[in-house]
Amino acid sequence: MSGGNVAAASTYSRVWEAARQIGLTPRQVASPVAGRPYDLRHAAMSLWLNAGVPATGVAERAGHSVDVLLKVYASCIDGQEATVNRRIEDALGGWC
Repeated sequence: MSGGNVAAASTYSRVWEAARQIGLTPRQVASPVAGRPYDLRHAAMSLWLNAGVPATGVAERAGHSVDVLLKVYASCIDGQEATVNRRIEDALGGWC
């Protein structure tokens, strides 16, 4: 026991890293996503953004301004190119 914890911090770290290997893709494991248990907050916001939740809604839930949210999380948005292109084409009414 260390510092009043049930398990030593090194134990938490080892278990957390093993869980990341099981629960994430190799690309995600190589990224900082969910690098620490606290990072679950960041992983949740990245997930919401990638699911298409508007930045205003994610920022409100996170207690951030949209400015701060995008400054921190814009690099985490991934795999939406086809969806974005389709939405732009739809908005243009087939003009492109």
